[in-house]
Amino acid sequence: MANGRRDERRQHGELVADVLAVLWEAGEAMTAQQVNAVLDKGLARTTTATILARLYEKGTLRRTPVPRGFAYEPVADEAGLAASRMRRELESDLSRDLVLKRFVSSLSADDEETLRRLLLEAGDESS
Repeated sequence: MANGRRDERRQHGELVADVLAVLWEAGEAMTAQQVNAVLDKGLARTTTATILARLYEKGTLRRTPVPRGFAYEPVADEAGLAASRMRRELESDLSRDLVLKRFVSSLSADDEETLRRLLLEAGDESS
């Protein structure tokens, strides 16, 4: 992959993160034009609309019809989105036990303790 292509991908990933940050901060559905105005990066509205549509197609956003388009809002907060990505990755691998084992073994001592506590709490809630 050429260096310019890598930079383009990084910028796109940062732009997606910026779009999500705007929506999380707003706390309400926004149109592409509204998101674009908050971003204030000089982007074409269609660029922002494409990012929003792709995030909707991935299930990251929900959309509501409004005059002349759609308004978008996140289906989950930032932590919920990260958890969904982790779950999808886990479900896509055939050796779940190995993936979980390697994940747990890579945790810091503090994160491992937090995970133990959360698993205990989840067990208590299901009883």
